[in-house]
Amino acid sequence: MAKRDTFFRSSDMSLTQLYISNEIGREVVSALGEVGQVQFRDLNPDTNAFQRTFTKEIRRLDNVERQLRYFHTQMDKAAIPMRSSTEFSDTLAAPLASEIDELAERSESLEQRIASLNDSYETLKKREVELTEWRWVLREAGGFFDRAHTHTEDIRQSFDNDEAPLLRDVEGGRGANGDTQGQQSFSEMNIGFVAGVIPRDRIGAFERILWRTLRGNLYMNQSEIPEPIIDPTTNEEIHKSVFVIFAHGKNILAKIRKISESLGASLYGVDENSELRRDQIHEVNTRLGDVGNVLRNTKSTLDAELAQIARSLAAWMIVVKKEKAVYDTLNKFSYDQARKTLIAEAWCPTNSLALIKSTLQDVNDRAGLTVPTIVNQIRTNKTPPTFVRTNKFTEAFQTIVNAYGVPKYSEANPGLYTVVTFPFLFAIMFGDFGHGFLMTLTAVALIFWEKKLARTKLDEISYMAFYGRYIMLMMGLFAMYTGFIYNDIFSKPFTFFSSQWEWPQDIKEGQLVEASLKGNYRFPIGLDWNWHEAENGLLFSNSMKMKMSIVLGWSHMTYALCYQYINARHFKSKVDIIGNFIPGMLFFQSIFGYLVMTILYKWFVDWPGRGENPPGLLNMLIFMFLRPGSVDEELYSGQAVVQTLLLLLAVVQVPIMLFYKPFYLRWEHNRARALGYRGLGEQARVSALEDEGDMDGGFRDSMASDGEGVAMLAQDINEGEEHEEFDFADVMIHQVIHTIEFCLNCISHTASYLRLWALSLAHQQLSIVLWTMTIGGAFEQENPTVRVIMIVVTFYLWFVLSVLVLIVMEGVSAMLHSLRLHWVEAMSKHFMGEGIPFMPFSFKTLLEEDPVD
Repeated sequence: MAKRDTFFRSSDMSLTQLYISNEIGREVVSALGEVGQVQFRDLNPDTNAFQRTFTKEIRRLDNVERQLRYFHTQMDKAAIPMRSSTEFSDTLAAPLASEIDELAERSESLEQRIASLNDSYETLKKREVELTEWRWVLREAGGFFDRAHTHTEDIRQSFDNDEAPLLRDVEGGRGANGDTQGQQSFSEMNIGFVAGVIPRDRIGAFERILWRTLRGNLYMNQSEIPEPIIDPTTNEEIHKSVFVIFAHGKNILAKIRKISESLGASLYGVDENSELRRDQIHEVNTRLGDVGNVLRNTKSTLDAELAQIARSLAAWMIVVKKEKAVYDTLNKFSYDQARKTLIAEAWCPTNSLALIKSTLQDVNDRAGLTVPTIVNQIRTNKTPPTFVRTNKFTEAFQTIVNAYGVPKYSEANPGLYTVVTFPFLFAIMFGDFGHGFLMTLTAVALIFWEKKLARTKLDEISYMAFYGRYIMLMMGLFAMYTGFIYNDIFSKPFTFFSSQWEWPQDIKEGQLVEASLKGNYRFPIGLDWNWHEAENGLLFSNSMKMKMSIVLGWSHMTYALCYQYINARHFKSKVDIIGNFIPGMLFFQSIFGYLVMTILYKWFVDWPGRGENPPGLLNMLIFMFLRPGSVDEELYSGQAVVQTLLLLLAVVQVPIMLFYKPFYLRWEHNRARALGYRGLGEQARVSALEDEGDMDGGFRDSMASDGEGVAMLAQDINEGEEHEEFDFADVMIHQVIHTIEFCLNCISHTASYLRLWALSLAHQQLSIVLWTMTIGGAFEQENPTVRVIMIVVTFYLWFVLSVLVLIVMEGVSAMLHSLRLHWVEAMSKHFMGEGIPFMPFSFKTLLEEDPVD
């Protein structure tokens, strides 16, 4: 029986082989997709996508998906909301093939209808724009003609004179004899005209081109259309102008038309006769009314069709997306022509085999088949994918670990202790009861409305906060705890308990006084609030937090280092226990474990009671290496001897870490070759993955009873070592790098935990400065009215800055530093991170990665 799945290790995995009847292959895969516990292997890696069995079905579904996206685009364009996918209940049973065919036919007919209505609407919209522009041309051209008939002589002179200006002002002009000329038809004067509409931003270029091309032989008048014209293709507002150009000769008029069209102008016919022009305007208004009515009817019909589609579009998109994924998965199967059977290989959690078998049996029963789907477990020495079962609380913490590296199969999962240590180390740097309380309230709100928020489409930053809501809750709770220990709430101390310090009664102004202890009374918990008022309070808290950071860092790394032993014991690797864990632990504790012990000892000793000054521990540690056997300021009796022995113990561990594992592995390799068990071990392998290269082992063979050499070889298979020619140089170089890295990291990683002290100090001081610069000054106002106004104004400023700077920015900074302490300082002590992620075929994951809303 498989072991119970826990968060401490990845689940036991099994490689299974499925024999599925061809008639229910689609239904079986769909049912397994709903379960989401099976990762299928591709049994056709050499076959390209176009030669696979179900390529035709996938192409057909691609076309349906394109049609559904087209509907979605049209709905967005018409501002019609789509019914949310969360309103549709998920069902285990896959849709019938006939239902998929019906959906494909329906989407085809709907696409044709929507496209037809769209084309009609766009055509009518273009016609409406043309009629609107024509109406403006008729209106504006009427004024041009009236003025032009009054000043025909000036127009004639502009044509006769080559040096006449392009846009001559003829308003108030007179005839040759000084009298107003009578109206005369343009046709009688052999003068033609061109009228139209052009975008306003092109009118300048239009005038210059006409002037240079026609050498000024024209008369032009233009006016701006007060209302913008909406382009039917882009829905953009375009400001346009009406123009009328008078010229002499057909060739010149033809040139004007070509230039106008090249610059995007629209030309319209206008009659110079006012009576006929009024008839034209009436006709245009009638057409505009008719077109408007048809447009409204077409738009309402189109909106009604899209609204009807919107009710089911999300469900259709989900069905098509699932169906495509099913056929993509079916293309990974091999097909037995003789038995008409699909053959699949897949990884799945061993504890989920019963659920998978019952699901397959349900599919068989619904299909009415008498031949069951066969599930056969395959023995293999290949590394299974890593699957760590999580819930909504532990999922975000596991994501932190997976971002650094996926745990190796059956390796101890660092996500377990990360649940506690990550928010706790964050809180050390973010220790403020008030800020932690606000963070906790935010997390509680996100958790309380999590079902509603899960159905809401959030932006990227909001989704990150929602996804990490349980991390935020833990960080807020731990920050409240550390804030209580630091006696800090919005930079102010708690005064619930009486202080253990008392000040002298008679204090003169400017006098430096020293507080004294109250007999045997001590502050019950945390930092005494009187330290906040003392001038040397910062020195005291700095010293305390700096040493506390070293102690916490040592504890964290020692705990992480113990995982190295747990992993080595689990993988039955004694060489790692003797050659890496034991010497590494002794080296680390001989130096930094000793430093922590001296810190604790220094805290417990009553130095003022002894009448002595406590020695400096930093110098002690430095001179422990530089001058072994000598101590300047003795912390305890016999200190020099103890430090010399510990230093020798640490130095001895270095050659053990360097040479034990490489030479042991070489001896074991030579012994196995001498006994002749290499070939036997290779023949003993059973694998369904012969086409893949060897990877870290997964199958625990039962060869231990066949002799010591065979058992040793079976252990090698379990540890996943590749059975290739042993290279002592590679192993030696790897071990040298590991040893140097470990010894240097013991120093750098311990110093790295001082960030706990530095960020805690920065957060506290920034909180004090913010209080002093805003609301703190308001309380010092003497005038009551001014004080109330200042408190209200500065409270808003203080609260906003506290949330944005101290909680959001400082919180993100502290979270990133805590993340680094786990990834680099802790997990590097034991974490392999060489696992293969378990990526099951799951409809839930598919829809989360590519939502339809």
